[in-house]
Amino acid sequence: MIIGIIAAMSEELALLLEDMDVTSKEDKAKMTFHKGNLWGKEVIAVVCGVGKVNAAVCAQILASEYKVDKVINVGVAGGIGKDIYPGDVVIANNLVEHDMDTTAFGDPHGQIPRLDTFDFKCDEELVTLAEEACNETSDIKSFKGRIVTGDQFVASIDKIQWLSSEFEAFACEMEGGSIAHTCYLNNIPFVVIRSISDNANNGAHMDFEKFTPIGVRNSTTILEKMLKKM
Repeated sequence: MIIGIIAAMSEELALLLEDMDVTSKEDKAKMTFHKGNLWGKEVIAVVCGVGKVNAAVCAQILASEYKVDKVINVGVAGGIGKDIYPGDVVIANNLVEHDMDTTAFGDPHGQIPRLDTFDFKCDEELVTLAEEACNETSDIKSFKGRIVTGDQFVASIDKIQWLSSEFEAFACEMEGGSIAHTCYLNNIPFVVIRSISDNANNGAHMDFEKFTPIGVRNSTTILEKMLKKM
């Protein structure tokens, strides 16, 4: 079994690479794919870069060229649910691309035209493993729900409230939905796990430099526990 791990930040991958026995590195589409063993599993670890196109290209390379069996995406997101605060973790059970808008043709916001699904559902086994990993770590508070993705850095409270009412979203970010979309098209099980950096819906904010090590620690802890259970 080969597991693809897509990180949103180079800082996040750096911590994983310290524990990873890297056997080879390849540059494709201006991304570096690290192949090796991590916590007893064969993995391909890569930083995809910001935005939906980068993320989708990365996921497709993992599917087409590395033939990964599962994909795990970790990174940072903005909170939407009013009970979600910086340092909390949201495990997606499904994802929607909130910036897809063909409502002029009668589609709901987020619907990919002529696609046979509205949302992209995460693999139940991977979601359960992520939940168990969070529950085993006393200082990580976790939530499970929908994450929405768009090529927008959302800072407006009005936009956050719209994402909440329109999609019942728990968090928003810029990569997970397109990774989910690509995995769906390739029939690859996946899960998206996000550490929350701020939440305009409840006014909670943490300085990015202060948050980064917390987010990295949380995602690394979750990944380690997940891989050891798989």
